[in-house]
Amino acid sequence: MGMDKWNGKVALVTGASSGIGAATALRLAAAGMKVAVCARRTGRLQALCQEATNAGGVMESHPVDLRDTEAIVHLFESIRARWGGVDVLVNNAGLGHAAPLVSGDTEQWREMLEVNVLALSVATREAVADMRRRGDDGHVVHVSSMAAHRVPTGSGVYSATKYAVRSLTEGLRQELRALGSDIRVTAISPGFTETEFAEHYHQSHEAALEAYGRFKVLDADDVAGAIEYALSAPKHAQIHDVLMRPTHQPS
Repeated sequence: MGMDKWNGKVALVTGASSGIGAATALRLAAAGMKVAVCARRTGRLQALCQEATNAGGVMESHPVDLRDTEAIVHLFESIRARWGGVDVLVNNAGLGHAAPLVSGDTEQWREMLEVNVLALSVATREAVADMRRRGDDGHVVHVSSMAAHRVPTGSGVYSATKYAVRSLTEGLRQELRALGSDIRVTAISPGFTETEFAEHYHQSHEAALEAYGRFKVLDADDVAGAIEYALSAPKHAQIHDVLMRPTHQPS
């Protein structure tokens, strides 16, 4: 059935104002899903929704600061009121700071933990509740990182948040199996991908250009394609953990 099974269903993509989130949202809308997108940058979300609408898709924007857990709960309430709930959740929102454990800024640590771990957990809880009400079927996708599988120099705290996502993915799988649920869960862990991540992490446009200029890196649609692949698997097959990196990435 591929993506046909999701036609008319509801997806939520977090962190959709750019990069992997935006590319994924457009793919899901093109597959016939009703797509809710959230991020902090309202203008970017509105432009994305217009692009999807122009292509014949259905997409609505929800400006949300994912550091605010009450705002996340309200987001799901809004989607339920509009479309009845969520069938697919793509937990794409995430960020990194160059904030080492021995000298990093506490607020930068806090932001990484709040967005990469806590917001993901709250959104997962709310989405699974929807999926169970809507037939105990659905799919949760966590956009993780290769940093969940090894620790790049100087990124111990950021990697810790992604190792947490790896644990949460397997923990959720176990919980769903214990419930006898048909809900599936996938983690997609990309390596170097040309998005806004590097510039935000290094706080330098030049450093981002250097990071993405050493070899051909992934682009956002490469990762969105992997997400679509996981969603397209037959019901009895769970694509649990996808590690993807540029061919010439050394680690």
